[in-house]
Formats: sequence, structure tokens, C-alpha cells
Amino acid sequence: MEPIEIFKALSNETRLNILQWLKEPEKHFPKVSIEGGVCVGDIQEKAKTSQSTVSHYLTMMQKAGLLESFRHGQWTYYKLKEETVQEIAMFLVSETQND
Repeated sequence: MEPIEIFKALSNETRLNILQWLKEPEKHFPKVSIEGGVCVGDIQEKAKTSQSTVSHYLTMMQKAGLLESFRHGQWTYYKLKEETVQEIAMFLVSETQND
């Protein structure tokens, strides 16, 4: 886990929204894959931004370890990587608590 890369990825309102939406994909998207992932097109539609921008955001978040992706045919699906979210939460607690 690289905290700086995670914080960079989360320093944008749309990327933070995507992370929140993927926390509960069934609540925010009409179609969720069996594995719990959401298609890039559905994320783009909800984010109301271009496909290239959303793809860039998703790649950045995946490189930071916040998302994982998988392909079904020609479609790429993304889902939240819970382990990284838990790790960064524990990192924040350990770095901000007084000893």
C-alpha cells in the first residue's frame, strides 16, 4: 500500500464519488455483475463525464490499489478493493493517534 498514491487518487470529488458508489454498487447502479463489479459505461453515465476521463480515473484508482477490475467479453468491470480501504483506514488511525 502506498498512502501517497491513495491520497492522490482520492483528491478529486468525482474519484471519491466513484469510490463511494462502488462501496454499495447495488444501491447506485442499475446493473451489477455477479462478481459485484460495475461496467465502465455505467460509471461514466453516473459521473456525467467523458469516457476517457472516467477511464483515466479508474486506472489511477486501480494503480493506487483502491479498485480491482475484470473483463467479461469486451466489457471491463470495476469493484472496490475492500482490503486496501481497510488498510488505509488503519494507517490513518495509527498515524494520527497519540501514543
